[in-house]
Amino acid sequence: MKLIRNKKKYIFIGILFLLMYIGFVFYTQVKASNQLEGIENFPKSYQPYLLELSKKHPNWKFIALYTNLDWNYVIDEENVFGKNLVPKNYSDSWKNTKPGEYNVEVDSGWVDCSRQAVEYCMDPRNFLNEVRLFQFEGLSYDAHTNSLNGIEKILYGAEFYNRQVSYLDSNGNTIWMSEKYADLILRGGQTSLVSPYHLASRIKQEVGPFLTHASISGTVEGFKGYYNFYNIGATSSAEPMGAIKNGLQYAKDGKGASQETKNKFLIPWNTKERAITGGGIFIGSSYINVGQNTIYLQKFDVNDVRGNGLFWHQYMTNVLAPYSESKSIYNGYEKSGLLDTAMTFIIPVFDNMPNIPTQSPGINSNDFTQDDTKVYCNASNVNIRTGPSTSYEIITKVNNNDKMTRIGKGKQAGERWDKVILENGIVGYIYQTYVTEVPPIQIESIDLKLDNTTIQKGERSKLEVTILPQEASSHKVQYISSNPEVATVDDKGNIQAISSGKTTITVKAEENDVQNQITITVYSKVTRITLDHKEIYMQIGDTFSLNAYVEPEDADNKTIIYSSTNTDVASIQENGIVVAKQEGKTTIVASSKENENIKAECSVIVVRKMEDSEIHFDSSLNINSLEISGIDYNNNTVADIKGKITTDLRIEFVNNKNQILQDTDIVGTGTKIRIIEDDKILREYTIILYGDVNGDGKINSVDLLVLQRHILEISPIEEIYKKAANVRKSGSKPTSVDLLLIQRHILGLQIINQ
Repeated sequence: MKLIRNKKKYIFIGILFLLMYIGFVFYTQVKASNQLEGIENFPKSYQPYLLELSKKHPNWKFIALYTNLDWNYVIDEENVFGKNLVPKNYSDSWKNTKPGEYNVEVDSGWVDCSRQAVEYCMDPRNFLNEVRLFQFEGLSYDAHTNSLNGIEKILYGAEFYNRQVSYLDSNGNTIWMSEKYADLILRGGQTSLVSPYHLASRIKQEVGPFLTHASISGTVEGFKGYYNFYNIGATSSAEPMGAIKNGLQYAKDGKGASQETKNKFLIPWNTKERAITGGGIFIGSSYINVGQNTIYLQKFDVNDVRGNGLFWHQYMTNVLAPYSESKSIYNGYEKSGLLDTAMTFIIPVFDNMPNIPTQSPGINSNDFTQDDTKVYCNASNVNIRTGPSTSYEIITKVNNNDKMTRIGKGKQAGERWDKVILENGIVGYIYQTYVTEVPPIQIESIDLKLDNTTIQKGERSKLEVTILPQEASSHKVQYISSNPEVATVDDKGNIQAISSGKTTITVKAEENDVQNQITITVYSKVTRITLDHKEIYMQIGDTFSLNAYVEPEDADNKTIIYSSTNTDVASIQENGIVVAKQEGKTTIVASSKENENIKAECSVIVVRKMEDSEIHFDSSLNINSLEISGIDYNNNTVADIKGKITTDLRIEFVNNKNQILQDTDIVGTGTKIRIIEDDKILREYTIILYGDVNGDGKINSVDLLVLQRHILEISPIEEIYKKAANVRKSGSKPTSVDLLLIQRHILGLQIINQ
């Protein structure tokens, strides 16, 4: 019987342990299940803010921490006298104004805050912007993002920045370390497994920018040589410097802590390294490593991972501490260029939260009239901010015709701001100038009429617009061209044809999404044809490529028809190749297929065949068909060029005005070199001097003016001068780049290569 009873006892104990294990597993699963990753797992009132952040920072990860706590219950528990403080010099809207509690200093210079301040600071939706979001950043050490450079950026502006560490021992002796504060903070983060960026920000928050702060000076009477960088244990006290002394007492002996605890936290903190690292271990073990791993959760104890109650294990009393510290962290990340790295943000969610987040006590409600008016934005790229001033953070941007509901109409003196709810649910503030009310009678349809949807380049046409109903005919509409380079449209519907192509003209109501469109074609007629030569000398059997150019460049029909007035002397092919057949003269005509009356002509004189041995050019000259370049700009007289040509035939130089040049005259673009036998021209070459656009043989400001007028289509230049203007030798038309290169040549900054 005894054996049976013992067996039953063991079975019972086994079942009990099994049930306890199942319970533990269930408990841990419940604990884990209250954190859901992904924007879609947040309440709808959170999602639009997070979507905006995700667009800008796709590597950021958002985790919804479902606390399963009722919102009003949380606020009631946090709105307890002395639990959340604000500076005494804040306005009354921030402070508890109850009789007997108003302006009572809980700590020196600090008083109890108002319920509105608690609601504002605890509602995460108020801080889902790029800057304040960092109060929800996961604070564990990350070797991929944490660096000395990043720490220094966070410390910038404080005396810790780029500063070698020194401290006083208990005897008042100054001890110098070879390391800087950033080195100690990084090592402290590695040891404590806490983000050193968080430690650096916490130090700035707790002791300010100065090394003389009493908590870290090492000079406080009774606590010389002791340091507390995070004000751990610095509980409030009515005694002068009471909070600081309480913190230093903790640094000295742990305020009654066990030896095991003191060893764990490296107490006593009688060196700055022990204080920074030991305090980091304290923060990590007491908060970050037990579920309070964000600044928000350290301030507001709403996630009971420890299983020993809520609302008491709170690191700081300043209700705005998460708000303030988040900006320090953001600034450090931004200056370090780390904002686009992978980061995780753990954001609490409460049950029965209000539809609209509580307004900051710093925003005067009397500056707004309660409203519920449908409005739209009347400008592009307008900021929606967290408050009614440009000093507040940007949440998102809106553009023309984006709709919203105004829930607070600004009546401030000076700049006026409205409080609005966007269609996606974001609540914010917009500068009132950019807000237009949606009229009760709105445009229902827009009819468009245009006599001809094909418009000639350079012409204007009037678009007829009919707005219905008649009562809305005076309402504003926008005119938009999808391709302003083809045609523009003004606010009266006047269409100006600019260049060949198609564009769509849209007429859109400013007050809603009603619109209509019409597609137009701009046709560019041929206005002129030019040939790159007006006269050429050819030898029997030669071929020459004659180039025709159609103006304007965007002409729709650029087809050229070539003909020769005497095909026995020379003929021309469809591609512009001239073939010399026998001595004589003919005229090559290039006509536009679109309009045969638009034409250009070139005289062709065919002479006897010259032997190669009859003429020789120096290798410094570039001979391309009948064009010569490679002229030395500093040695470009007729005599200079003659010296580079060897022939027994007569050489004659003629300028662009057909005047014979003497040996001392300079040559320029368009100058012709004629090879003559018995007063008969056997060959004629045209000189190109790159940069000399007007043909005077010089490169100066006159050439800049001539080219500029050509580019602006004020005064077109002939083809030979276009080639000279194209100093890049790209084969395309000269542009503003060539204009710049000519200017640099004139200034002696970059000489044009001939």
